[in-house]
This record gives sequence, C-alpha cells and structure tokens, in this order.
Amino acid sequence: MKTHSGAKKRIKVTGTGRLLRRQSGKNHYKLAKGNAVFRRRSGEVELAPGDAKNAKKLLGM
Repeated sequence: MKTHSGAKKRIKVTGTGRLLRRQSGKNHYKLAKGNAVFRRRSGEVELAPGDAKNAKKLLGM
C-alpha cells in the first residue's frame, strides 16, 4: 500500500511512535492575532487520538 503523499508531508512520526503536526493559524491574517497567539502556536503538537488513528492508516502504519 502506498503512503498518502499529503499526509507524509504534514505529519511527523517520533521515535516512540507519536504523531506530530504543525499548529494552525500562523500563515495569514497575522496583524489581527497579536504576538501572544504566535508564541502559543509555535512548535508542533501531538495529534488527537481520533485523528492519529486515521493518520496511521494514511501513513501505512
């Protein structure tokens, strides 16, 4: 089974098997949000359990 090419670009798998994604809300409309929002949304966060189940199927895990 081929991996989903869109999923493999957006989801990172850690060494322990957790799935990480970028946080939303950082690309445009930046002036309306304020600096605290950007600091809060820096880095990556873990996928929700329901989303992780679907993502693992897309990644062929």
